[in-house]
Amino acid sequence: MNILYEDNHLVAINKRSGEIVQGDKTGDVCIVEEVKSFLKKRGNKPGNVYVGLPHRLDRPTSGVLLLAKTDKALARVNKLIHDREFDKTYWAIVRNKPPKDSDRLVHWLQKNEKQNKSYASDIEKKGWQKAELEYKVAASSDNYYLLEIKLLTGRHHQIRVQLSEIGCPVRGDLKYGFERSNRDGSISLHARVLEFIHPIKNEPIKITAPAPKENLWQILEGKAL
Repeated sequence: MNILYEDNHLVAINKRSGEIVQGDKTGDVCIVEEVKSFLKKRGNKPGNVYVGLPHRLDRPTSGVLLLAKTDKALARVNKLIHDREFDKTYWAIVRNKPPKDSDRLVHWLQKNEKQNKSYASDIEKKGWQKAELEYKVAASSDNYYLLEIKLLTGRHHQIRVQLSEIGCPVRGDLKYGFERSNRDGSISLHARVLEFIHPIKNEPIKITAPAPKENLWQILEGKAL
């Protein structure tokens, strides 16, 4: 487990692609249970350990994931997220160059539960949720572009579907139009930075997750720094 930040109230880890955040029908061991077990063992605690989950990352996505160690911290982080005072920056690798070097994307999304997939519209539709993000090209290699994305709303598969809508599906993301999968089953989407005011200490916190060790990520990360 790669811990990026920890205090008495919060713990943040660098999630690997393929790890599942919460238990689901697959029955695979999830991060919440892994963190509980780790904290219990490390602290030699006899009873149950509290771990709350204020936000999620898709299973094939990597990067910084914040968890709460108390119900008080969870409630306050939830409020930060609700009030849009919880800033998330993602990195995505795409093959196609975006229409603009930087832009603000606005779509309306609808989730199909059966397919576990979201669909986007350029025009407002009744019952569909507004989705907004800002991106800029942060680096490039011979065949790929690294986009830095500021997420302004938190919708299901938002980055994946919005980038697909402008002809830039995330590398490896078969569900949203990339032509082939990554060898390790990941998609090249990484939660790079979380920034917020600590809900208990009231001080600014910035947590950065190093990119995955894969060669292309390392090349683009080096160019972006």
